[in-house]
Amino acid sequence: MIWLFIILIILASVLLGFVVLVQNPKGGGLSGSVAGFSNQFMGVKQTTDVLEKGTWLFAAIIGVLCLVSSLFISDTAGTGGSGNLEKVPTNQPVKQAPANNAPPPVNVPK
Repeated sequence: MIWLFIILIILASVLLGFVVLVQNPKGGGLSGSVAGFSNQFMGVKQTTDVLEKGTWLFAAIIGVLCLVSSLFISDTAGTGGSGNLEKVPTNQPVKQAPANNAPPPVNVPK
């Protein structure tokens, strides 16, 4: 299931990059000339609006996919698929090492 989210996020990211790169930083973008049709294709204002809405749409899709995909990631997802993690039983105490890691004092006769 996580691979589906990864593929969808990558696809939406590529499309978002394409939509952003098609836009002209000064507001012209595709409105200047599309395959020689000039302004007869869609109109100046409408093309800019479509590209801006596409930018917001793909950004929202990427955000939602990232948030929803975190619900499907299990605790063992980073183990390379083996899933064989050594788990400590919760009902047994954990042994603590000494704080200074020094050996215990030795009694020396005087």
